[in-house]
Amino acid sequence: MTVQTTQYPFTAVVGMDDLRLALLLNAVSPAVGGVLVRGEKGTAKSTAVRALSALLPPVPVVAGCRFSCDPGQPDPGCPDGPHEDDAAAAVTDRAARMVELPVGASEDRLVGALDIERALAEGVKAFEPGLLADAHRGILYVDEVNLLHDHLIDLLLDAAAMGASYVEREGVSVRHAARFLLVGTMNPEEGELRPQLLDRFGLTVEVAASREPRQRVEVVRRRLAYDADPAAFAARWSGAEAELRDRVVAARALVPSVALGDGVLLQIAAVCAGFEVDGMRADIVMARTAVALAAWAGRTAVRKEDVRQAALLALPHRRRRNPFDAPGLDEEKLDRILDGFPDDEPEPEPDPEPQGPGDGSDGPDGGDGPDGPDDGGVPPQGPGPADDRAAEPPAAEPGPESAPQPGPESEPESEPAAAPAAEVPEQAAVRAGEPFRARTLSVPGLGEGAAGRRSRARTAHGRTTAAQRPRGHLTKLHLAATVQAAAPHQRARGRSGPGLVVRRDDLRQAVREGREGNLVLFVVDASGSMAARQRMSAVKGAVLSLLLDAYQRRDKVGLITFRGSSADLALPPTSSVDAAAARLEKLPTGGRTPLAAGLLKAHEVLRVERLRDPSRRPLLVVVTDGRATAGPDALATAARAARLLAGGGTASVVVDCESGPVRLGLAERLAVDLGGPAVTLDGLRADSIAGLVKDVRTTTDHYSTRKAA
Repeated sequence: MTVQTTQYPFTAVVGMDDLRLALLLNAVSPAVGGVLVRGEKGTAKSTAVRALSALLPPVPVVAGCRFSCDPGQPDPGCPDGPHEDDAAAAVTDRAARMVELPVGASEDRLVGALDIERALAEGVKAFEPGLLADAHRGILYVDEVNLLHDHLIDLLLDAAAMGASYVEREGVSVRHAARFLLVGTMNPEEGELRPQLLDRFGLTVEVAASREPRQRVEVVRRRLAYDADPAAFAARWSGAEAELRDRVVAARALVPSVALGDGVLLQIAAVCAGFEVDGMRADIVMARTAVALAAWAGRTAVRKEDVRQAALLALPHRRRRNPFDAPGLDEEKLDRILDGFPDDEPEPEPDPEPQGPGDGSDGPDGGDGPDGPDDGGVPPQGPGPADDRAAEPPAAEPGPESAPQPGPESEPESEPAAAPAAEVPEQAAVRAGEPFRARTLSVPGLGEGAAGRRSRARTAHGRTTAAQRPRGHLTKLHLAATVQAAAPHQRARGRSGPGLVVRRDDLRQAVREGREGNLVLFVVDASGSMAARQRMSAVKGAVLSLLLDAYQRRDKVGLITFRGSSADLALPPTSSVDAAAARLEKLPTGGRTPLAAGLLKAHEVLRVERLRDPSRRPLLVVVTDGRATAGPDALATAARAARLLAGGGTASVVVDCESGPVRLGLAERLAVDLGGPAVTLDGLRADSIAGLVKDVRTTTDHYSTRKAA
């Protein structure tokens, strides 16, 4: 099998003007701060990003330095330094690097590995550089950046803020410079990005597959030609690549000469204030982007059109006030703000006509495309070639905006065609009530799942609780336990021996306890008994509050609804809390209450998820008043289904939605059968004085006691 080493040419990417412009602006001025690319699967996000590295100019470095020190300003704290004496004589140029950070990378792979055993036994700092060192003065690319683990995100945030990477291991530390251009791609369907990391991206771009047939034909044609002969395909575009590379170099040289007057700064400040963005980073990024835009167009003065384009790229991901609000920018509002400023004064000489960056609608010769005869004029807008990992054209994977949303309103009801006479007719969906800060719900016991912020778990980070012999490579040394284990060997050493004799068997690994993310599966009663408008609005507001809590705690979520005679999986378990909120908003009500069906559906979903992700513990949240009216002996059947879930060790919480002066207590009885607590809607608030209605022991202890009795 032949491995392709030739990169897909940047100029061969069809359309995606905003994405190509954002990448090129970062190539012109790395101070812009990187770009986040959001879009559906198979839209050439990764292909376009990887192709950018070929357009970057070479980087001068100190020869032999593993940390790519700048000969003009070498890092005084470089682990391979000092370089002051020989930097001028030992200078070499290397190609700009694009370093990819895998989603599942370890901490040592990112920041580097420090050999603790040699540091203790020999007193030397044996350090192996990580990806942050490789990416210094280059590009750090993270595909599926929204799936990156929290501890890696924390390290990225530290490096981005300080421009350096610190490796600390039990008092032994190494520091090196780490200034890089951060580029990430993500599919919003798989979950959102942490706000702290989101703000670190200078620009953001939304991409989607074109629905224009001619553009799609050109995408497929070029991709097939590249797959058939990558070298020949790249050679056909070499002229266009060289031309675009020269333009990047020229624009980068022009950046220091671009004037940014007070009038332009006032426009930027007015736009940021008008859209109520937080902090001042948006103003700074907009200013740098406007300067890069002017330099890219060959001008030395920033115009109003540059400010407008900079706002469209720099503000959409900074103006979100709620995790469930869709990103975007109101262009009419933007125009109204900028219309309040005078138009730009004409320059003495007309500017050269700027060309679209990397316009790949035609071949390098400006006529027919390199892959075949003229196709009749393919417009320049459209998608790039399909992503390397995509097995089908982009059309095969509809995005979140274009795809129909499954749910009770778009799927046919599974109830019988002839509803019983007593059936309550379906009612229109009501808006959710105002969300609030929810009480923390957690899974009892100690897990070992994915890093998060909900339940207790053994993790690589957190407080140290014990020590044990390392099972593999030592990463977290427990210094006190190691010294204690080595103490008996110190009697045999001579006066001239080392200060501490440490054998490999003496090393102890620290056992740490932190927090994990869970699978929070919501089972929501949408029957007629919940259909009162004010009541259902409060219920939706409570579930929305729990979804917001799950978003902040990095959980996966799923949504099951039951009404009529069956239960539906409205949203399979996913990291996209936004999708769950959208399904909840459209949820209609009405019909009987098939409580048992909802619980059995939850049992089936959790059974499948245990096979897919056995380390992630589930938390079942049942939102109901406890009534059961569908089928014979409905309450007894629901109780048996609840005990089935409890017998499998599922941690559960019942949100009691019963209201009114007469209370049947059915939700509390359901909580007892599930082996978990029941919480009222008011008690769900973190600031409420109302606590748990009924608190029982954990599921396992509860049913172990019953079995023993």
